[in-house]
Amino acid sequence: MSVVWRPPRKLLPVLALFLCLVSTMVLVAQQEEIPAATAIQSEMTEITEEVVGDDSVAPDEVPPSTQETAVADEQSGESLSSSDAAASEPPVQAIPEISESQADAVPSAAQIEPAATADAPVVPDAGAAAVAADAVNKPVSETSVDESEKPADTAVAVAVAEPTKEPVVDAGQQYFDMKRANVLVVILTLMAFVSYYTFHAQRGKELFIRRISGLSALEDAVGRATEMGRGVLYIPGIMDMDDIQTIAGVTIMGHVAKKTAEYDTPLFAPMTRSFVMSVAQEIVKQSYLEKGRPDAYRPDRINYLTDDQFGYVAGVGGIMMREKPAACFYLGTFYAESLILAETGNAVGAIQIAGTAEPSQIPFFVAACDYTLIGEELFAASAYLSKNPKEVGSLKGQDIIKLLIIAVMIIGTLLVTIAKTEYGAGTVFASLAENFMRLLK
Repeated sequence: MSVVWRPPRKLLPVLALFLCLVSTMVLVAQQEEIPAATAIQSEMTEITEEVVGDDSVAPDEVPPSTQETAVADEQSGESLSSSDAAASEPPVQAIPEISESQADAVPSAAQIEPAATADAPVVPDAGAAAVAADAVNKPVSETSVDESEKPADTAVAVAVAEPTKEPVVDAGQQYFDMKRANVLVVILTLMAFVSYYTFHAQRGKELFIRRISGLSALEDAVGRATEMGRGVLYIPGIMDMDDIQTIAGVTIMGHVAKKTAEYDTPLFAPMTRSFVMSVAQEIVKQSYLEKGRPDAYRPDRINYLTDDQFGYVAGVGGIMMREKPAACFYLGTFYAESLILAETGNAVGAIQIAGTAEPSQIPFFVAACDYTLIGEELFAASAYLSKNPKEVGSLKGQDIIKLLIIAVMIIGTLLVTIAKTEYGAGTVFASLAENFMRLLK
């Protein structure tokens, strides 16, 4: 006899109790961190004061007093002034003696003719030339100040205090940061809700998902194209496969391909990225195989145009005007080309379903298309259309987490608002608001 364990049917009370317990533990742990940090800080302050108090200046490094410095400056000034005065006096040269015969031979100034004086070159005196030569040839060492007469530089000792060494606090090995405990609580809560709803969806429980009009009209749009004998145009955005909106658009394309295979309707899908083209071909091929119509698959209708934004729009516009599709789907990332595509589709009389998560392009799709998926409706489309238990359970769990986050924001706003008023200051609301905000940090 085998025993099969079955989880309780109602896990929500248990989950709520678990969340309350974890939140209480986190709050208590964060409150205990404050006195511990204060104690560590005071201990570090005491150690720093002890280290600073033990520092002393060596006796050899004591700087000289002001009076001793002044006396040394006066002595050095006197020696420098005396040496400068000696250096500034010009050297005295001995004048050579002239004999009487040489004096008689020298003509007087009256005997010299004026014309000869003007025409003859000036000859310098021999005595003056000798004096100048002696002055030039005299070595510099004789006129410079003796190095021994210079005053000795006074050495000033400066006492440099060693920098204070901060004590190293060994916190030990930590495996968990309590400051990030709120993130752990959110992750565990998300996992719990996703697991709970996935489990119930796999057991066959019908989970409620609100009706999305654009996705509900998908089958009607393909049926309209079949009745009119015209094709379907599908564009999964203009970005590559690394964009999450492109992935969502290609996923929805598989569901549209199943409808076109079932109704035998031509499907045109021009691409702006080569890799997206390859992925789209495989998805459409698989959809036709699942519907038992592999012969109706036409890979040439899922082609690559260009990477250029407006060149791609021009090519798609040409396909619209030639093929005149009865239904156009724009689901993915779009920018300035959104209104051009929507206006061209409206001109050919097609029913248009658009969806994007770009806030700047949603108004254009709303104005020019019949149905528009706004924001997260694009990402929920796969679960909405496939009814896969895993996708539906994940979608439902994420919605519950969003509701809890909204509730936490509302509660926190009310608590902080009441605590800041004159009626709530100093009351239990102030402490609740402080603890609540500390828990969210």
